[in-house]
Amino acid sequence: MPRYRLTVDTGGTFSDFVLLDEDTGRHRILKVPSTPDDPGRAVLDGLDVLESEGIAARDIVFFSHGTTVATNALLEEKGANVGLVVTEGFTGIYETMEQSRPYGPAVFDLGYQKPALLAPGRRTGEAAERIAADGTVRAALDEDSVERLITRFEEQGVEAVAVCLLFAFMNDAHERRVKEMLLEAHPEWWVSTSSELLPQIREYFRLSTVVINAYVSPILGRYVRKLEGELDELKVAPEARFTMQSNGGSAPFASTAGRAVGTILSGPAGGVTAGSALSRDTGAPNIITFDMGGTSTDVALIQDGEPVITDRSKIDGRDIAIPMLDITTVAAGGGTISRVDRHGALHVGPASAGAVPGPACYLRGGTEPTTTDCNVVLGYLDSGALLGGAMTIDRSLAEEAVRTGLADPLGMDLLRAAEGHVKIIDVQMGEAVKSISTERGFDLREFALVPFGGAGPLHACRIARDLGLAKVVIPLYPGAFSALGLLMSDVKHDYLRSRLSDIAAVDPAEMTALFEDLRRQGEEQLRAEGFAAHEMAFRYYADLRYAGQGYENPVPLSGLPRTPQDVAEIRADFDVIHEQCHGHNAPGQPVEVVNYRVEAYGRVPSVELAAVEEATGPATDAVVAMREAYFSEVSQTPFPVSVYQREKLRAGHTFDGPALIDQYDSTTVVCPGQHVTVDPLGNLIVENS
Repeated sequence: MPRYRLTVDTGGTFSDFVLLDEDTGRHRILKVPSTPDDPGRAVLDGLDVLESEGIAARDIVFFSHGTTVATNALLEEKGANVGLVVTEGFTGIYETMEQSRPYGPAVFDLGYQKPALLAPGRRTGEAAERIAADGTVRAALDEDSVERLITRFEEQGVEAVAVCLLFAFMNDAHERRVKEMLLEAHPEWWVSTSSELLPQIREYFRLSTVVINAYVSPILGRYVRKLEGELDELKVAPEARFTMQSNGGSAPFASTAGRAVGTILSGPAGGVTAGSALSRDTGAPNIITFDMGGTSTDVALIQDGEPVITDRSKIDGRDIAIPMLDITTVAAGGGTISRVDRHGALHVGPASAGAVPGPACYLRGGTEPTTTDCNVVLGYLDSGALLGGAMTIDRSLAEEAVRTGLADPLGMDLLRAAEGHVKIIDVQMGEAVKSISTERGFDLREFALVPFGGAGPLHACRIARDLGLAKVVIPLYPGAFSALGLLMSDVKHDYLRSRLSDIAAVDPAEMTALFEDLRRQGEEQLRAEGFAAHEMAFRYYADLRYAGQGYENPVPLSGLPRTPQDVAEIRADFDVIHEQCHGHNAPGQPVEVVNYRVEAYGRVPSVELAAVEEATGPATDAVVAMREAYFSEVSQTPFPVSVYQREKLRAGHTFDGPALIDQYDSTTVVCPGQHVTVDPLGNLIVENS
């Protein structure tokens, strides 16, 4: 009986599927339109397509899902009605936030406003209690105050409660009791405590994270529960269902809802994970992933084969302090809309046509000019069909949208108007690339750009040329690269404990005991999820800072410290890392340990993909057509450009741009003066001639 693994990444415009045959290593990709009103329906639509092709649902033994349900709930402010419990006298922490504006344009915005509170003052209550900074109980929990809060929350109609008490990361007894009382009164409430989610120093960031978790957990929980029921009916992978997490690993369905904040970057994380694997496979240690979809573009930096992890991020202006892949997002995608204001100025984005109605050329009712419409007008996209003929592309509708929305208001011809839109959006995406590279001291000449998403290869070669990146590596299936990354993601859980101390006074035995306790937690959770001891792996980190600093740097440990010399080596490693990250260090200054971290991995079976065949003839054998395309650096009028069919290209093929490369899930635009080589894995390596 055949055995398949299936991964699904639901995006704003399309939902991407990768089906792997475990016996042959061959994989099949599928894209179906997303269903924003009910994202799970697109998952079932894809399963129906596979069923029609003879793939029985019961033969799928592994299922992994990248979802934007929690992300959209947060961005669209459509989460749960949340109540917040804080220590008596500390209700102002959430509203005060960091007391500063974010970096960027907001610094100069006289009308800047903080994001709306997800748990406003009317739903914030005080629990009479106090834990001291050393974890001792200064004032016992007054349970009557909690009872009064329950009555208040009932009157406010809350469905989720966030609990964040002072110094609960040192002693969680009061938070545990508050949670017990809340659930005894209302078992249906979703209760999230900071000591379970993030036992970490810094009150505001801990509070903001737990509020976001409570805000999105009911939404994601209901979605997962409904989808799981539907998968149960179809008998899809009953023993192995996972959800992609923001930290670059996955988690079993059963634990997803309780830590919903961990899925905020669920979709983009899959692509970064696949990018790390591509880095290792191609021998390109330094890459920048470039994920361009229908509504946004996500970029991330991978150095020496490892993606950058951050423990503090902002999503739509709201702070999240759990370990996440360091991904930067810009509102630029295939559906990005451009307009001309009353002063005649061209604006590109941030609004998007999304999946509904989508770009004008999709024949779904869209009328405004989008990036996709401009690419059709410029001849880069086939005006006949997309997705192997499953979606029709109407050139006349694209031209009408660009003409009425851009060319006529700007007083210029159709091609230059479309090119103007594309150039502006390329600059916007290029700025995102620079924000994670050159602005942090990295030399882009040492990096390769790895584009994916349906629209990534359309723009990547121009952006790489303009920014001076070494080369572009286009994966075999860029349109489903994030879904492919889900196949490669191990289960991953993060464990953390804050213990502030001078590293010079740290006892190696105490440090090791802390790490071993966190490791035991990881072992227990992974064992409960069905992993054997030989399938587990652990990484250890200490977050250090120079005394007086307001930020830390994680220092990876090669092993648990056993002697004072081991601790001294950790201190020396911190000096090196601080100089790499910030350009300076201070070896003579005292250093503090702030947090102890353990990453626990449950290894899923490795993926062996089928190899690409060697070329037996010239690359021209893969040319299927000539298409009129516009490259203004060569000619002021469109001219015939060779169109290669990606599926016909073989390892060893080479050719020069300008060229267009069509495939089921994407189209690649190779600029004039660029050279293409197909490597043994089927990747397109694009370099300047």
